[in-house]
Amino acid sequence: MDLAAAKMIGAGLACIAIGGAGIGIGDLWGKYLEGSLRNPGAASTQFTNLLLGFALVEATGLYALVIALIILFT
Repeated sequence: MDLAAAKMIGAGLACIAIGGAGIGIGDLWGKYLEGSLRNPGAASTQFTNLLLGFALVEATGLYALVIALIILFT
């Protein structure tokens, strides 16, 4: 197998995590909206947890992007 082809395959596999991060963010916001509609009084207390979870999931996607770029350009 050629080195360039192996780099493309590796970068593509690393980008799978970006899709997982998108699914995670959508699920996180959806569950927050569902919970806040069921109990509006608790929505303000859970917003900080929502932002923390969003940051952690987004960091996973950014790490995957960085890894893919490192594989492609080194």
